[in-house]
Amino acid sequence: MANTAVAQQPKFSVAIRTDTYKNLINSTLGDPKRAQRFIASISSAVAVNPALQECDAGSILSCALLGESLELSPSPQLGMYYLVPFNDTKNSRKLATFILGYKGYIQLAIRSGQYKNINVISIKKGELVSYNPLTEELKCNFMTDELARETAPTVGYYATFEYLNGFTKSLYWSKQKMEQHALRYSAAFGPADAKGKYPGRVSYSDYVAGNYNKNDEWAYSSYWYKDFDGMAFKTMLRQLISKWGIMSIQMQDAIDRDNAALNADGSIEYVSNEDVPTFAVGATDILPEDMIVDESTGEIIDEVPPDAPPEVSIDDI
Repeated sequence: MANTAVAQQPKFSVAIRTDTYKNLINSTLGDPKRAQRFIASISSAVAVNPALQECDAGSILSCALLGESLELSPSPQLGMYYLVPFNDTKNSRKLATFILGYKGYIQLAIRSGQYKNINVISIKKGELVSYNPLTEELKCNFMTDELARETAPTVGYYATFEYLNGFTKSLYWSKQKMEQHALRYSAAFGPADAKGKYPGRVSYSDYVAGNYNKNDEWAYSSYWYKDFDGMAFKTMLRQLISKWGIMSIQMQDAIDRDNAALNADGSIEYVSNEDVPTFAVGATDILPEDMIVDESTGEIIDEVPPDAPPEVSIDDI
C-alpha cells in the first residue's frame, strides 16, 4: 500500500509545469524572471537526486520556496541548504525536508549586518598548543604548507565570531568530542545499533581506514561519513550562534524549520532518525541540533530549552 500511495503522487518534473504550480510560484515570488530562474534551479537540484524525485512534489516546492525566501541557492554544490528525502511512514509517502548547510549559516549571519568576522576551521595534528575554555583563548602553530595541511589528520574544530561593536565569542571541540556527539545522536553513524539496524557496519575509524565491506556502502550514506568536516562545521556554528549570536528574523526562521518537512498547506513535520532513508543522495540523516532524542527509541521528543548544554544537540550539515 505504501508504494502505491507514493506512486500516485505526481512527479515533481511534471507538477512544476502545471498551471497550479506555476501560478503559485508566480504569485509567491511576484517577478516572472525570478520565478523562471527559481523553476530552473530547483528542477536542476531535483533532477540529480533520484530519491528526491520520489518525494511529494508539494513538499519539495515548499522547501524550495523557503530557501528562496532566505535567498539561498538550492545547488548541492554550494552547500547553502539541502533538500533531503524522508519516509513519512504514518501517511505512506515520502516528503522533502529542508536542511540548512553551514555555508547557509554563514550567509545569513553576514546579512544581519552585525558581524565583523565569522569563521569555522579544522585544527590539524600538531597545530594545537592549548585552548582555555574559560578565556576562550586558542593557541596554535598553523602549518604553512597548505597542501600538507589539507591532507593532515584533523584533531579538532574551532568557531569564532566578532560583532561590529567588538564583542567576540569562540568555541573549540576536539574531534573525539565531535565523533561522540555524532555517535550519540545519529542513528546512521557508528557501529550497528542495539536493534540490529545496519548489521555489519563498522566504527568510524575503521571506515576511514577502509576496513569495511564495500558491498555495505549503502550503510555509510550519512554525511557524517561523506563529509564529516562539513557536518562538524555546521555543529560548531549552530552551537555558537544559537547561544551567543545575534540572529536575524531570516536566521530564526531557517533554524526553526531546519530538518522540517514542509507540507503544501504550510504545516511542518519534524523528522526522526528512523524516517530518513539511507539511500538518499546527499545529506541523509541530518537532524536539527535543537531537538532532544529518546535514546531508547531514537525518536525526536521535544525541543531543547534555550539554556540546554551543547551536548544535547544532534546532527547537522
